[in-house]
Amino acid sequence: MEQLLLLASQHANGEIKLPGSKSISNRTLLLAALSKGTTLIRDLLISDDTSRMLEALQTLGVTLKKCGDCDWEVTGCAGNFPNKQADLFLGNAGTAFRPLTAALALSHGEYHLHGVPRMHERPIGDLVDALRQAGANIAYEANSGFPPLNIAPAQLDVSKPIQIRGDVSSQFLTALLMALPLTQQQATIEVVGELISKPYIEITLNLMAKFGVQVQRDGWQRFTIPANSQYQSPGQFFVEGDASSASYFFAAGTIGLGPIRVFGITKDSIQGDIKFTEAISKMGAMVSWGDNWIEVSSPTSKLTSIDLDCNHIPDAAMTLAILALFAEGTTTLKNIASWRVKETDRISAMATELRKVGAMVEEGADYIKITPPVQLTPNAVIDTYDDHRMAMCFSLVSLGGVPITINDPNCVAKTFPNYFEEFQKLVS
Repeated sequence: MEQLLLLASQHANGEIKLPGSKSISNRTLLLAALSKGTTLIRDLLISDDTSRMLEALQTLGVTLKKCGDCDWEVTGCAGNFPNKQADLFLGNAGTAFRPLTAALALSHGEYHLHGVPRMHERPIGDLVDALRQAGANIAYEANSGFPPLNIAPAQLDVSKPIQIRGDVSSQFLTALLMALPLTQQQATIEVVGELISKPYIEITLNLMAKFGVQVQRDGWQRFTIPANSQYQSPGQFFVEGDASSASYFFAAGTIGLGPIRVFGITKDSIQGDIKFTEAISKMGAMVSWGDNWIEVSSPTSKLTSIDLDCNHIPDAAMTLAILALFAEGTTTLKNIASWRVKETDRISAMATELRKVGAMVEEGADYIKITPPVQLTPNAVIDTYDDHRMAMCFSLVSLGGVPITINDPNCVAKTFPNYFEEFQKLVS
């Protein structure tokens, strides 16, 4: 296994331009593909996850043209994929697998969707159950409730409200919302239970509106797609910098005193993880804003512990777990049940690896409590579980003045292939 040794450091400062948001990139690619007209997508994230979506769309017959390092021209198919038979390998890209499942289930074709072994362990049953309520013909190839999936043509009927659970993954509701305009009928979705990760649904609704479909929302429990909805290209679309990725540099500016200025994102971002800045402010960071940047510094590396409901920042909350190592007292992160069904079981993985650096950790079904050690354990070897966020999070431990080794560092290719090069430019 490849390993990366990060030397002990205590200071971080400088500037970084963010890669594009994964959540926005893959949603935008699919919406552009389903639209009428041609869309020029600028600043698209270049990563494993977006590569899987691009490959899938090409296999489905969508015309794609690369126009620069991060720019793609997508000629939409007006809601009707040209290829009605396809075998799609989607790696471990949930932002590709879930929305494509829904779109293809309503596309009157025969499709086989599969991925890496971990993808086949990530639940999809709640989405499949919801699509079956609309008449979709989806079969599990192996274990019920999990990929791989076989999709066949179906007689669709969305005259009755479609119910879907909201407490496992917001990607299920996102997938359903994005796909239902393909029916051209009025469709209503009812969320059962509490909806987690609401900011990701805000991203979905915002992007659907930019592509011409206005969803009517009654709180967070009921969503209605009007009849005769059709996606229309906005012509050109700029992808925001990734707010989840920004959290590592904001944290570095907090631990390493900064200042670190992050370009490509503002406080007006449509991404929920921008609220990470509010959390670090409570811990002692100083945050300032510009037209296309956010800057973070800290007067001290000794932070204040927090007790926080993290439903609004599920991905960036992982970075808070690392900041807890530098706080006085115990930090509690709650309402993070969605961590259990991500690239790995992130609550278990985070607890295991935090203990390696000396922390006392308590984990529950939907929370984690972290008490920092008096002194971080040097030379810990961190397992990353093929999870990009585990690798990026634990790089920050080196700012505690201890060397740390990251196993399988290339897993960051999922969203940020050159993360470690950029990180090491900022630390000293």
